[in-house]
This record gives sequence, C-alpha cells and structure tokens, in this order.
Amino acid sequence: MTFSHADDLELLREAALAAGRVALGFFRNDVEVFWKNGGASPVTAADHAANDVLKTRLLAARPDYGWLSEESEDDVSRLGAPRVFVIDPIDGTRAFMNGRETWAVSAAVVEDGRPVAGVLFAPALEELYLADAGGRSEKNGKSIEVAAGAAGGRFTVSAADDVMGRLNADLRARTDKVGRIPSLAYRLAMIADGRLDATLVKPDAHDWDLAAAELILANAGGVLSDAAGKAIVYNRPDTSHGLLVAARADLHRQVIDALST
Repeated sequence: MTFSHADDLELLREAALAAGRVALGFFRNDVEVFWKNGGASPVTAADHAANDVLKTRLLAARPDYGWLSEESEDDVSRLGAPRVFVIDPIDGTRAFMNGRETWAVSAAVVEDGRPVAGVLFAPALEELYLADAGGRSEKNGKSIEVAAGAAGGRFTVSAADDVMGRLNADLRARTDKVGRIPSLAYRLAMIADGRLDATLVKPDAHDWDLAAAELILANAGGVLSDAAGKAIVYNRPDTSHGLLVAARADLHRQVIDALST
C-alpha cells in the first residue's frame, strides 16, 4: 500500500505527541543518565522510552519503511527502503538533563534522500512544528516564515565561538550572537519562525538532528546546506555531515561567502 505524504505527516504527528508526553514525564525528575560514544555523549532513560514509543507506533503502521534513529542500532536495510523514518527521540538531551525547555522530539520521513514529512514537538514549551512536501510549514497550527531582513543589515545568529571565528570580520561585525541552544533541530526551527536569522553547525551533526527541521526551515523560506552551498542528502551509509550553514534564504549565500576556506 502506498501512503501519501500527508498520511505520513499525520502518523508522525501522532507518534511525536505520544513520545513527547512520555519524555515529559521524566523531565526535571532525576532522570537516569547513561553515556555512549566512549563517554562523550549522554543519553537518558527518557530518550530510550521516547524511542520505544516512536519505533513501536511508526513501524507498526509502516512495516516496510526503513528506520534510522539516534537511539537504535543502525540497520543497513534502510538503504534499500523506499521511505525511511529518521528519528531523534530527544534532540537536545543536554538541555533536557539541565532542566532547560529547549529540547524536542524530531521525526521525519525521507524519500530519495530528502525529507518529505517532518515534525518537531517541544513538549515543555507546548510547541508543535509540522512540514510536508507540499510546502506547508506550521507552528501550533499557524503558518510560519523566516524573518524579513534588510540588505547589509544586522542579523541574529546562534553558533559556537570556534565556528563563528571562521566568518570574516565584516560579517562578524554585523552579528548579534545569542546564547547556546543545544538542540540543533530547535535552532533550525527558530530560524523558520523568525527568532533567529542564521546558525553555523559544527561538523558531525547527523541525519536525525536535521531531517525534520530542514523541511520546516525550507518551507518557511530558509536554506540549510553544506559549506559549499550543496543540499544535504539523507539516508546514506554515513549519516554524519561536515560544517553546515542554515539561514534565511536572502542571507544564506552571504554567510557561505564569508566563511574562511
């Protein structure tokens, strides 16, 4: 059976809401923390619980779809699947652990290397973002778009100091930098709804950090690319990416051109 992208989006929405409610039950509640990647990355009992909800609901409804999640062992059969779920059960785990509200359930469907349906749900903020292949981009049921910008004007950016240092002095002088936002997906959503103008993404972001949020951003008038301006391809054998640039469309090329090589 072939499902429409709208069908997939509704499935993602229902599953993300359910997973977010489960994760919220652990929030600010002395959640158990584990460490992975040689002790470099935290993962909590909430991540695992939310992942279980998403995997059970999504694959029960679409058993022929591939599965790629930060909190599941990679199954390379996804590479041959016509559509793939790309999941981060809690994007912004460090924010979650520290009691900050800027974490989100990220869920997307990828087809032919590109996202066609995406959901971000930030339960602690009661924010639900939706996007589909038809151009829809919404926050809590209302259409969103990137901020309007004046040519040569100032812009607001969230990025680590080391990657900010790769911008030339002229562009750096025009930036108003905001504090660190651990959830990359939520950062991209903030560009989509006009609260940020741009972000630079350090190397080693993964498909699950990006897929849902990129579709939300693109439909709202923004662009996410690699440092050369090329589009991201999802569901490859290697799911990690190098330096990335996200910005409202009129600013995106300026940021790329300002990067040192």
